[in-house]
Amino acid sequence: MASSKEYLDFILEQLSELTGITYRAMMGEFILYYRGKIVGGIYDNRLLVKPVKAALSYMPTARYETPYEGAKEMVLVEEVDNREFLTGLFNAMYEELPEPKPKK
Repeated sequence: MASSKEYLDFILEQLSELTGITYRAMMGEFILYYRGKIVGGIYDNRLLVKPVKAALSYMPTARYETPYEGAKEMVLVEEVDNREFLTGLFNAMYEELPEPKPKK
């Protein structure tokens, strides 16, 4: 099942206090970037983020889920209604996210 544009818009609104949030549509889903780094994505109308240490300590009881069959597990963000929580999570994760690969 593909993610809806409405859910993407909702998540982007929740993250609107952050500058540098962008996304890219990818096969019916959406990859989320924070200041140029991939932070996670929206898959089947679920917000999943990379399992970096900061995310795991910010959400100690979070569940791992796969975005699609054959993919690496990511961390499910369930508190999507809490704008302050999401902003804090993305800020906490930023330093641990890998730098984007240089384009050829």
